[in-house]
Amino acid sequence: MKNTIRCAIALLGGMSASAAMAQSSVTVYGLVDTGLVYTTNVNAAGSSAVKMPSLTGSFPSRLGFRGTEDLGGGLQAIFTLEAGLAVDTGAMGQGNRLFGRQALVGLKGGFGTVSLGRQINMTYIATLKSDVLGPNLFSIGSIDSYMPNARSDNSISYLGNFNDVVVGATYSTGRDASATGGPAATNCPGEVAGNAKACRQITGLIGYETKPFGLNASYDILYGNTGAAGGLTSSGNSDRRVTVNGYVMVGEGKIGGGVVDRTTRAVTGLTESDLYYLGVSYPVTPLTTLDVQASHLDVKHRDADATLLVARLTYYLSKRTAIYGALGRMQNSGTSALALDAGGTVAVGKSQNGVMTGLRHTF
Repeated sequence: MKNTIRCAIALLGGMSASAAMAQSSVTVYGLVDTGLVYTTNVNAAGSSAVKMPSLTGSFPSRLGFRGTEDLGGGLQAIFTLEAGLAVDTGAMGQGNRLFGRQALVGLKGGFGTVSLGRQINMTYIATLKSDVLGPNLFSIGSIDSYMPNARSDNSISYLGNFNDVVVGATYSTGRDASATGGPAATNCPGEVAGNAKACRQITGLIGYETKPFGLNASYDILYGNTGAAGGLTSSGNSDRRVTVNGYVMVGEGKIGGGVVDRTTRAVTGLTESDLYYLGVSYPVTPLTTLDVQASHLDVKHRDADATLLVARLTYYLSKRTAIYGALGRMQNSGTSALALDAGGTVAVGKSQNGVMTGLRHTF
């Protein structure tokens, strides 16, 4: 009996020692952001509307869990589970997915980070430092809704930083398994036997990024399949984006900009466009930041261009809580019908003005 007890104590001691060596932590975090928006020309009659937006305010709301475990020798196991939230109704985002923003597990070390699951891809990462507005309700996401929603299901990802040289890539066997949920849903789950190209997606990133300045380029091509959105109803259809993005710090301010070259080969034909953006972010006081950005969409071979102008002022009540207001104008020409507010509506060829204000809290 005594030997049995000693063995049990020794075993428990060994387990405790192993647990002490393998340090682990889990962080619960989140962001809650919503407000009110007023926009003009939401329909052909020229009506205006006041609403509380679902998709985003100054940032999309979310609840997340992030964990790490020290495996020794500089190697860590990591995971992220992040849910999107629609604060106006309490609904879940990304097509009512439990963890629609991110759901991944991976390994991190001196070689970089390798992860698997549903995760942001290199197109998303490419603009993080150069787009001064980010996923604001009025932003380049209103012109190209994919940009703030550049995530890939069923993907393996690599990202590394070596002496300020950033390299990364993702490969998805089926890029989007959801048929609902706004711009993030394209109904292309892939993983079709006998058709390795169906719903595949490849993204890549290379850049040089320091605190004073940075420049990067990304490549993104996604393929379609039967029933997929955007006219990509065959694995022979594709949507390709190539971006070049940069930023430079000028005193306390930042200037950022870039271009997104897009070629879509859909069942409806070939569409080519360039999206240019240029912005400035400046802390006018220690607690107040002004962001101003101009964007222009140049659609080739047809009259469907659009120009977006946005100014946003944010006042920080604390490190975690801020109030903000923004003014925006979307000028559509020809057959363009791009709404100023992400997820909104506008009459064809009509310009749209808007104002928004809101409250953001992070935890």
